[in-house]
Amino acid sequence: MNKTSEASALVSISAAERETGISKDTLRIWERRYGFPQPVRDDNGDRAYSGSDVERLRIIKRLIDHGLRPGKVVTQSFSQLSTLSAKQNQTSQDAALAAEINQAVGMIKDNRLLELQKFLSQLLLRLGLRTFVTEILTPLNTYVGEAWMNGDLRIFQEHAYTEILQNLLRHAILSYDSSGHQPKILLATLPKEHHYLGLLTVEAVLTAEGASCISLGSQLPVTEIVFAAHTYRANIVALSFTGNYPVKTISEGLANLRQELPLETEIWAGGRAIAQFKRNIDHVKLLPTLNHAIKEISRWRQQQRA
Repeated sequence: MNKTSEASALVSISAAERETGISKDTLRIWERRYGFPQPVRDDNGDRAYSGSDVERLRIIKRLIDHGLRPGKVVTQSFSQLSTLSAKQNQTSQDAALAAEINQAVGMIKDNRLLELQKFLSQLLLRLGLRTFVTEILTPLNTYVGEAWMNGDLRIFQEHAYTEILQNLLRHAILSYDSSGHQPKILLATLPKEHHYLGLLTVEAVLTAEGASCISLGSQLPVTEIVFAAHTYRANIVALSFTGNYPVKTISEGLANLRQELPLETEIWAGGRAIAQFKRNIDHVKLLPTLNHAIKEISRWRQQQRA
């Protein structure tokens, strides 16, 4: 860059104040106290700042507005400030999501069902299906399940919440055209696993990731799952287990299923019971969280390309 273009890229202290929201007096104090910013002097001897310094000052102003002290951030490099800003943004997003979850909890407790339905629908539209399920529904489902177990929610309240959620997720899933997409995933639960919501939640996330999902619902014998996997030519069979499902039954069911299916048909097992699972089962992928399932989708596609 020649001197003419360098000069044209500089901004006056008044412009820096206007663009960053940091007063002229503060800029001068920081210059003396912290050695930044270090302005050049224009032809009139007035302070002038480069575009990179102005951008750095913008980040500093945002961090200070979020409660960080000037002494903590003014001396940081641009790279360090960008990292701090990213962390701060994540913290702010987490706090906002937590507040929205608390709002939904209040509606469940107060039996404001129509308000809850509208609130969750708006969150789904704003966040998208994947983020809505992983960041809102997963912690909300955990709360509802634990509150019901502890007696903080009545059975009818848990059922009402579940119905709202199931209708919302089914509608969202149907809005995706996943015909012909890969992988093709068969979803089911084994006998005596009554809870369908976990399975539907997994289906929503996998559909959002572009998979073609076939749900068989809950309580299917291993033989029927095997027949369905062959009939639909499934690449993957995914099973969901709630926290109170017996560990021994999980092990036996997955082992039997693995024995009956060819190795090229992958078996995935997820849910709260799997998060507490302490053993491995040969040629079965144990996925304790939805994020593990999302990573496995990516891994499967990369493997197919290779």
